[in-house]
Amino acid sequence: MSAIKEKKIKYALITGAAKRIGASISQNIHQAGYNVGIHYHSSKKDAKKLCDELNAERAGSAQIFKADITQISDAKTLVNSFLQWGGKVDLLINNASSFYPTPIGDITEENWNDLIGTNLKGPLFISQEASASLRKNKGSIINLVDIHIKSPPKDHAVYIVAKAGLEILTRSLARDLAPEVRVNGISPGAILWPEGNLDKAMKDKILNSVPLKRKGDPQDISDCVLFLINSAGYISGQTISVDGGKSI
Repeated sequence: MSAIKEKKIKYALITGAAKRIGASISQNIHQAGYNVGIHYHSSKKDAKKLCDELNAERAGSAQIFKADITQISDAKTLVNSFLQWGGKVDLLINNASSFYPTPIGDITEENWNDLIGTNLKGPLFISQEASASLRKNKGSIINLVDIHIKSPPKDHAVYIVAKAGLEILTRSLARDLAPEVRVNGISPGAILWPEGNLDKAMKDKILNSVPLKRKGDPQDISDCVLFLINSAGYISGQTISVDGGKSI
C-alpha cells in the first residue's frame, strides 16, 4: 500500500466492541473503510473471533485491546496501545457498559465504582487521553447513552446516574473540544434484550410502550453512527434517541 493511501486510512477505537451492539458498530465502521480497535474486558474469545473476521476481509485492519476501563491507568494504556498500533484516533466510540439493578438499601461501593467506572469514568478518561490525536485529526466522539435517563426505571439508580452523567459529558466535551472535534451521543431504546432472563410478559410490556410496537436492531444503532460520522458535519453536542418513539 502506498504512503498516500496509508495516510488516508482512518482509525476507530470502539470500547465494548466484542459483541452485541459494539460488534455491530465495529463491523459497520470497518465496512465503511476504517481500521478498527476492538476493546474488550472479559470477552476475549468474542473479540478475537470478530478481529479475525475483519482481518480476513482486509488484512491488518483490526486489532484487539484488553482493558478494565474502570481503572484510569487501564484507560490511558488502552488509548496509548491503540496509538502505537494505528498512529492516530479519528473516531472514538464509548460503547462499553455495565448494567444491572441496584435497589436502594442494597447499593454497595463496589456497585458504584463498577457502574460509574464503566459508564462514565472510563469514557471521560479515554476521551481525555485520545483528545490530542482527535483534535489533530479533526475526529469525532460518539457516546452510547440510554433513553431511560429521561424516565428512570425502578431499582437502577446508579446506572441511570452514570448514563445521565455521560449525556452531560457529551455536551461538555462538545464544547471543550470544539472546533476540531465533534462529540455526540446515541440513546438506544429496546434494541437487544438484556443478557439474562426476561420473560415474555415483560418483553410484551416493553414493546407495547414503544409507538412502533417492535424492538430495534443493532443495525439501527450502527446506521446512526454512520450518519453522525459521514453526514452530520454541523451536528455536535446532541444525543439522538434510537428507540422507536419510546422517548416521545
